[in-house]
Amino acid sequence: MSFVVRVLINGVAIWLATVLLSGLDIVGYDSTWQKVGIILLIALVFGIVNAVVKPIVAFLSIPLYILTLGLFTLVVNALMLMLTAWITEFTDWGLRIDGFWTAVWGGLIISIVSFALSVMVSDDR
Repeated sequence: MSFVVRVLINGVAIWLATVLLSGLDIVGYDSTWQKVGIILLIALVFGIVNAVVKPIVAFLSIPLYILTLGLFTLVVNALMLMLTAWITEFTDWGLRIDGFWTAVWGGLIISIVSFALSVMVSDDR
């Protein structure tokens, strides 16, 4: 699957998470097109964070994955979402998260929606 399609899928998942959760917000837009552009930029940052940082964190936390029977994945996803929000916090636009539990729920929503959309647009038939 191409990187552009992956960013679009993450963008839809992030948008849906912001719609469903009150503590997860997109900031810095004046019009609908600006909001779409900001969501795509956030999705790009989120994709880079997941591609670079997440494998390192996952490797270092293998004992916690084993101990919690995989539930630590929720914590890692929340931390990746919070890292994305922290990176975009240095700009006028970006993602704002109220707290850790909001990030956990947001990470769960984003994971489920991304998985479902990836299955729908998969090239394997």
